Amino acid sequence: MIWTGRRAAPLHDWAMTQREAVELQRRLAGRVSTVPPRRPPRTVAGLDVSVRRGETTCRAGAVLMTVEPLAVVARARVERPVPFPYVPGLLSFRELPVLLEALARLPEPPDVLVLDGHGRAHPRRFGLACHLGVWADLPALGAAKSILCGTHGPLGRARGSTAPLVHRGETVGVALRTRDGVRPIYVSVGHRLDLATAVALALRLAPRYRLLDPIREAHRLVNEPAPERAGGASQRP
Repeated sequence: MIWTGRRAAPLHDWAMTQREAVELQRRLAGRVSTVPPRRPPRTVAGLDVSVRRGETTCRAGAVLMTVEPLAVVARARVERPVPFPYVPGLLSFRELPVLLEALARLPEPPDVLVLDGHGRAHPRRFGLACHLGVWADLPALGAAKSILCGTHGPLGRARGSTAPLVHRGETVGVALRTRDGVRPIYVSVGHRLDLATAVALALRLAPRYRLLDPIREAHRLVNEPAPERAGGASQRP
């Protein structure tokens, strides 16, 4: 069975200029919810996109996992033409169309979407995790490897140390150390989560490595040799 998502109609059309994309982000930022979830998540989906240098196609992977224990339930991968140029701050217009296809190929919707990218830690408070969360109407968090906007103060060396990520006087995320003495990641709300819940979940999903396990699994999936150059495939482990 293919899950087709909760939203009956697309959130918007994809044909637009960079200026129109910026304005759309500003409008949609008001739809992001930071209300805490009613119950702890049982499942998450890690999502990632790979665009190899010199290629005109992008490959998206979605990996459904249980939270306790951390185990892969199903995987889906889709390859499509790159629809939008690489522009800092507009990553979702490049990656979201193919991510939506991969997500829809999972056998069931996850309780939380986990993305290698930013949510509200974005100049217009509408990064990739926000865009996908609002479109799919699912809780989402962003866990990025680098800062797009904002600064943070000193961070302890121990696993679990945090520091607020602040941009223009607003806390937009948290710098989180997931391993002792290793560079932090940057966690922010995508949709239907509060920041404290997002940080706690991110730490839980990174028991051994710097990056969250669902993101690592999705990254591995999109970089595996493709069984077919176009189209998509879904599979269980």
